[in-house]
Amino acid sequence: MTAPSRTDTPDGTGQPGTGSLPHFPMVIDGQRVQAASGRSYQTVDPFVGEPWATAADADADDVDLAVSAARRALSGPWGKLTGFGRARLLRRVGDIIARDADYLAELETRDTGKLAREMRGQLAAIPEWFYYYAGLADKLEGSTIPVDKPNFLVYTRLEPAGVVAAIVPWNSPLLLLCWKLAPALAAGCTVVAKPSDYTPISTLELAARVEEAGVPAGVFNVVTGFGPAVGKALAAHPGVDKIAFTGSTRVGAEVARAAAANITGTVLELGGKSAHVVFADADLDAACNGIIAGVFAATGQTCMAGSRLLVDRGIHDQLVGKIVARAETIKVGDPTATETEMGPLANEPQYAKVLSFFSSAPAQGATVATGGAAVTSLGGYFVLPTVLTNVSPDMTVACEEVFGPVLAVIPFDSEEEAIELANGTRYGLAGAVWTKDIHRGHRVAHALKAGTVWINAYRVVGPDVPFGGFGLSGIGRENGIEAVREYTQTKAIWVELSGGTRDPFTLG
Repeated sequence: MTAPSRTDTPDGTGQPGTGSLPHFPMVIDGQRVQAASGRSYQTVDPFVGEPWATAADADADDVDLAVSAARRALSGPWGKLTGFGRARLLRRVGDIIARDADYLAELETRDTGKLAREMRGQLAAIPEWFYYYAGLADKLEGSTIPVDKPNFLVYTRLEPAGVVAAIVPWNSPLLLLCWKLAPALAAGCTVVAKPSDYTPISTLELAARVEEAGVPAGVFNVVTGFGPAVGKALAAHPGVDKIAFTGSTRVGAEVARAAAANITGTVLELGGKSAHVVFADADLDAACNGIIAGVFAATGQTCMAGSRLLVDRGIHDQLVGKIVARAETIKVGDPTATETEMGPLANEPQYAKVLSFFSSAPAQGATVATGGAAVTSLGGYFVLPTVLTNVSPDMTVACEEVFGPVLAVIPFDSEEEAIELANGTRYGLAGAVWTKDIHRGHRVAHALKAGTVWINAYRVVGPDVPFGGFGLSGIGRENGIEAVREYTQTKAIWVELSGGTRDPFTLG
């Protein structure tokens, strides 16, 4: 299996020196460009573990060019558009994505290894984000404030935050980018996107469709690069006004430190260790289905993965039996095949990380109820769906984000203990309550320290519902009206009405 690698251009022309692999240039100021250094790198198909395309390997010089282009665009035609004009363009972007959804989904599957049917579902849904925020673009209203000074009219304006750096992970590249891009454009911002070095291709192709929709040059720029250099340069750039980052808590903390040096605002959607809380009166078939969706769908590579199962001791064996039986029937294999239910992990480092839990969890006393091994017969980065029992809350697998198809099961004996266990983590992204008791469902949902709680469901999102975390799971919110406000700033304007003067040495 092959990891991503750099390829230096032998003649220094900026053209890829990578043989027959298709090459995808960056997009800066509406132009398809190579890295200033002339370097490119290979991106790997995790199904076969081999390179399938190349992208530009940028550095801080390219970031400077992209940020400068985005800043110029703020004062160009884009900055002069009204909310009605931005709304029209957002609707066009949504229409074009819908038109090309199958192609973009194919790229996502090739780069991430995620199921083609899931990627088609995501791409079919992504236009809704642009339609939703198109509906808000012309409704970003300020307010009139009835102050205690009758000779003043005071009102507020919502203005664009400015240049937004959108730094996106590899697990759902376009969906998580559009959670940032759609509200930022609705607010009138410009964007410099940095996709993961493992999954750059679909973002580069999205840029062509944004341009086709008529969005002016420089409004949406994409800079790609191997390793952390581009992300670090973008997060620390003094020309960036807002950083929207999705990724691990560790890297999110580094982004926050870089942003603090320039007093740059941040929206950070970070890791999770989300819990399913299943009470004895729950519909166990429905709970089993939701748990499978929460931890094995997308090969467990979602920030909201329900990787902890907290279950009433009285139904522990029955529910675990159902989950194990279903897990052992999950079809693991080619992500492009319609019958496949779980594809490979997205890259070699993540594969190694998940394998490390297969050894550390049993060493700490956990029991492997099913799975706990690689699938070596398929090539690529495949592992089995894994259920661990006899897990204690202090075990590594119960405390750290796995980001893979690994479920840790912990029993409880009371509602109070269940809440304590669920909240016994510094993460707080999501969670679920499974019960037929409506009072208990709401009561426990209110007690959970998490940004999203589902009752008798899991892994459901929408453009109109805020999403984000508590604690180590991040700050700020994506989606919903709250998201577009993340990309605006409020200006207060005082208008003196009388034409009179006042004592200049007293506060008015």
